[in-house]
Amino acid sequence: MSTSKAKLIIRPAALTDAPAITRLSAKVYGPTEAFTRAEIRGQINNFPDGQFVAEYQGKVVGHCATMIVSSDLAFKPHTWEEISAGGYGRPPAADGDVLYGFEICVDPEFRRLRIGQRLYRKRRELCQDFELKGIAFAGRMPGYQRRRRRFPDPHDYLEAVKAKKVRDQVIEFQMSEGYEPRGILPGYLPNDRESGGNAVLMFWTNPIAPQETGKAVPGLQEWLPSSVRVATVQFQMRKIDTIDQFEDQVEYWIDVAADYEADFVVFPELFTLELLSMAETKLEPVEAIRWISEYTERFTEFMERMAVSYNINIIGGSHPTRVGRDEIRNISYIFLRDGSTHTQEKLHPTPSERRWWNIRGGYGASVINTDCGPIGVMICYDSEFPEMARHLVNQGALLLFVPFCTDERRGYLRVRYCCQARAVENQCYVVTSGVVGNLPNVENMDIHYAESAILTPSDFPFARDGVAADTAANTETIAIADLSIDALLTARQSGAVQNLRDRRFDLYRVDWRQVGSTPSTDTTPPTGGGSGAHG
Repeated sequence: MSTSKAKLIIRPAALTDAPAITRLSAKVYGPTEAFTRAEIRGQINNFPDGQFVAEYQGKVVGHCATMIVSSDLAFKPHTWEEISAGGYGRPPAADGDVLYGFEICVDPEFRRLRIGQRLYRKRRELCQDFELKGIAFAGRMPGYQRRRRRFPDPHDYLEAVKAKKVRDQVIEFQMSEGYEPRGILPGYLPNDRESGGNAVLMFWTNPIAPQETGKAVPGLQEWLPSSVRVATVQFQMRKIDTIDQFEDQVEYWIDVAADYEADFVVFPELFTLELLSMAETKLEPVEAIRWISEYTERFTEFMERMAVSYNINIIGGSHPTRVGRDEIRNISYIFLRDGSTHTQEKLHPTPSERRWWNIRGGYGASVINTDCGPIGVMICYDSEFPEMARHLVNQGALLLFVPFCTDERRGYLRVRYCCQARAVENQCYVVTSGVVGNLPNVENMDIHYAESAILTPSDFPFARDGVAADTAANTETIAIADLSIDALLTARQSGAVQNLRDRRFDLYRVDWRQVGSTPSTDTTPPTGGGSGAHG
């Protein structure tokens, strides 16, 4: 009886494959054209069933990315940037009837293993399993550039290839696989010089597609809960004598949220600075922040224990943390009920944070996959920069948590208005949590103003004013709300406005660059949008 394992397998892509896929992409296309980890996360979160990798002896050597789109979108003129949503992929459309492939790449060292054919076959199986009309993709025409003088119009070149008057191995291979050319897409990949920037729109007709399919398109609803319960703590800063008092205060609110069976509870930015009130003498600002950073290990161990013990996901506000020898960054720690801990650094320190505490800006903005779907965290001032929220939503985030700390009403309203805008423009939920109370003997943390809230998009499925729950100003309390994931996904597909669908990828996109090196950051260069060259 043989006990050897299969050497080559085709399997669904997992989020843990993101680093390997980005390395493969960089090897095939070069570092400037490679997919980033964020884009791979977006593809998987948006349509887990449609992403595959080829693995040979434990190494990822092939990658295939697909979406389910409507026939109208698949067959109308488009570019790779537009159809792939900037490389992040799209959730399956409610009226989707076509499987669209926007990426297949194979490690050049393993191309003799017919990995490409295996991935094409996997696409056909997926298409038939979901009872779709067929598969569309835009293929390269690499023989066109050297024959451009003879065929100024790429349509004439395609007709010559179909009539076997000229040879183009890529087009001929795809036709031999059963794909029918449906026309030319000008400017599909502007940097594909061999194809003159053009692509051939190919279509494979599913021979067993029913004329009237009753099978529902596999939307995100199939692998996400229908609703999520969230709790936001408006935390009061007060004078304490021991760290046990702080932990008792925190555990009280976790216990309350858990009693209400909340899936998430969020604490405010810098709420751990309450510990500074324990100091016997008044500390200078920079000295105080370095002193508080010494509690990082105890804080994270305590919160991790709380998340598991109370079976709740905790967004642990933020805590000043020493990075390296001398640098202090403002970091949010996210403690999931499975015992794992994640981080999100504050990217934009406020002028007062830089001046008083010498806090430096961090790097990276990555979604965190939870048992209730992908989430993102923006710390206070970060919510006032729309690029960060868009980057997180591109990766699949449905909920954005915003721990904040503001001293008076004007500062609070900046956060509030911007968070409401982020909810509208990204069609997502935004949960804010602020501190109240005073710490008279702590520099730059003396007064606070907050009205913590749970915000929604502004459309008919949601609360009239786009506010699912609110709190009274400057009062220690908790707000709890049930957030419908089904309503959110429906609004994205068929709402009165469809901000995510209607983005103009032909005009703009958000690119993230690798500058620093932290656990939460992407480690690949920005994409130039050319990684869909092989359809």
